[in-house]
Amino acid sequence: MELPDQLRSLFSTQIDATDDTYRIEIPKRDVELGTLQEHETYRVAIFSAPSSTADTDTTTDSTPDRAAPTPPVTEGETRNVEIEHLGDQGDGIARVERGYVVIVPDTDPGERVTIEITDVRENVAFAEVTERLSYYD
Repeated sequence: MELPDQLRSLFSTQIDATDDTYRIEIPKRDVELGTLQEHETYRVAIFSAPSSTADTDTTTDSTPDRAAPTPPVTEGETRNVEIEHLGDQGDGIARVERGYVVIVPDTDPGERVTIEITDVRENVAFAEVTERLSYYD
């Protein structure tokens, strides 16, 4: 399945019944890491996932036993991104698949750039600008 660049969060959860409604829980870590913001509106897509044991309790846990997904970028990869905001050190921050953060020095919020990934870590990558793009490209 191909995932769009706009994907902010990917997780598994259970639908719970509460009175006359049903609810899903968003992992706390997605809000704490800034992937999602409280009081914002998001589109939600729901896919069925086969369960190995139907009677197992699958409540959301902030420290899941499964391994973290691999980063969606690789060193040397080139991408077009839009800088969303500045980080604490003044570097540009872009997000790619699953809300994965790419830090891009010498950029401004709203700027569209072509980048080359120079360093990949578990939860963040670093990149250099190879080309500055027009907003209308």
